[in-house]
Amino acid sequence: MQESTTTSPWFLPLTPDRTDAVRLVCFPFAGGAASAYFPLSRCVSEELHVMAVQYPGRQNRRRETPVRDMGLLADAVAAEIGPWLDRPVAFFGHSMGAVLAFEVALRLERRTGFELERLFASGCRAPSSHREVEDLRDLDDDAVIAEMGALGGTDATLIADDELLRLALPAVRADYEAVRTYRAEPGATLRAPVTVLRGEDDTRVTADEAADWRSHTVAGCDVHAFSGGHFFLNGHGREIGAIISGALVGFR
Repeated sequence: MQESTTTSPWFLPLTPDRTDAVRLVCFPFAGGAASAYFPLSRCVSEELHVMAVQYPGRQNRRRETPVRDMGLLADAVAAEIGPWLDRPVAFFGHSMGAVLAFEVALRLERRTGFELERLFASGCRAPSSHREVEDLRDLDDDAVIAEMGALGGTDATLIADDELLRLALPAVRADYEAVRTYRAEPGATLRAPVTVLRGEDDTRVTADEAADWRSHTVAGCDVHAFSGGHFFLNGHGREIGAIISGALVGFR
């Protein structure tokens, strides 16, 4: 089983590649980095090849300017992902990452004809379920840091290191700006099925807003609820891994 030698700063492999493996591409949440998906990659079937998107402005790309527009970011990912579309592919995205994954999937369907096996949309309202998002330009650094801590998704070691945390703020602000200014194209739908995951106590994603993903696919949509808030996935890795693996392994 030959491993792929293709590399790109946009993608970080999290598990070994195999020519017979279904590929799962993970999209980070606002302020997040590719490495945030290491825990989830350990919870899915070994028959999946897991990789994550690395946005500019963080970790190994920290010297690059973050992208502040969802459409431009989706264009860039869609342009770079071609070499990894050599076998069945699914997308997993949490929060901002789910919307970005949706936009990249739309571009692939329309521009190349490539169709995902499935989109996993975690902790995210349907693209058409718009809410006004706070403009971080009006907040100082301490207020932004407080917002990150309140959501619970930021690594505790980063929160505890003030210097590292402030180095990450430009990427956080850029991601929030991309989310704030994003508007979905009316009626946009995928040909791929969608699996929605949400936290029962997540005030940012209601049950109705999660169910609204059904209007963005012509191939069926199922919704799963878990205990916890916006970052419920941190406590449900095995359950989520089982859902992903069950949907993707053995379907061919």
